Amino acid sequence: MTYKTTIITVTYNSAATIQQTIESVLSQSQVNIEYIIIDGASTDGTLDIINTYRSHIAHIVSEPDDGIYDAMNKGMSLATGTYIGTLNSDDFYIDSNVVHCLTDKIESEKTDSVFADLLIVDPIDTNSVKRYYDSGHFHPNRLKFGLMPAHPTMLVRRSVYDHSGGYAAGFKIAADFEMMVRLYHKHKCSYSYIPQPMVKMRSGGVSTSGVRSSILLNQEIVRACRHHGLNSNLPMLLMKGPTKIKELIRGRFHRFVN
Repeated sequence: MTYKTTIITVTYNSAATIQQTIESVLSQSQVNIEYIIIDGASTDGTLDIINTYRSHIAHIVSEPDDGIYDAMNKGMSLATGTYIGTLNSDDFYIDSNVVHCLTDKIESEKTDSVFADLLIVDPIDTNSVKRYYDSGHFHPNRLKFGLMPAHPTMLVRRSVYDHSGGYAAGFKIAADFEMMVRLYHKHKCSYSYIPQPMVKMRSGGVSTSGVRSSILLNQEIVRACRHHGLNSNLPMLLMKGPTKIKELIRGRFHRFVN
C-alpha cells in the first residue's frame, strides 16, 4: 500500500535558500508526497522561485500571517497525507531517500511518530557542520530539561494531530517544543528513532539569534512544561548544557570523518 506523506514548508523572504529546500523535497524517491508551501507574503522574489515549481506543489498559499506557527497551522489544515512533516525554508534533506526511510520506519513499527538526527551547518558553507543534533537523547521525561527530538526530521500521523490539535498560538518561539510536550507527555504518543542525520539546518534561526531569543525560548519552554503538568524551571534547563557541548564536539568530528 502506498501512503501519502504531506511535507509543509513555511517561508518568508527566503529567496536565498528556498530553491534548495524545494528541490530536496521534490527529489525524494519511492514516496507519494503532497507538498504544501505557506508563504507569508514575501517581497524578495521568494514567490517567483516557488512558482517555477508550481506544477509539482499541491498547495501554494501566499498571504500575511501571524508568524511561523500560524503558517504551519495553515499548512496542516490543508494536509491530506497519512503522515505530516515540516521542512523549514532554510533546511533541506540530506539525500533523496529520507522521507522513504522515515515513512518505512513509522509504518513498520506502527508508531505515532518518527524522528532522526539533524546536522546544524554553516549558513553559507552547508558542508561545514557546526553541531550534530542527536535525537537519541530524547525521552519524554527529559522534556522538563528542554530536550526534544529534532523537529525538522519528524513525521507524525495526521490522526495524531487531529486529536491533539495544531501549534499553540500563544507561543512566539517555542510552539514546536510545546507541541512535543503535548504529544509525548500529555498524550503519551509512541515514537520510533532512526540514529542517523536526515536533515541539514542552517544555523542562525530565530531560536538561536541572540540573548533575548534565548531568554524568551527558555521562558516559553518552562511555561509549556508547567502548563502540561511537568515540573521545570530555568536552572533545570541549564542541565542540558553538557549535552549541547557533546553535540558541538560531535559536529566537528562529523565534519572530518564524512
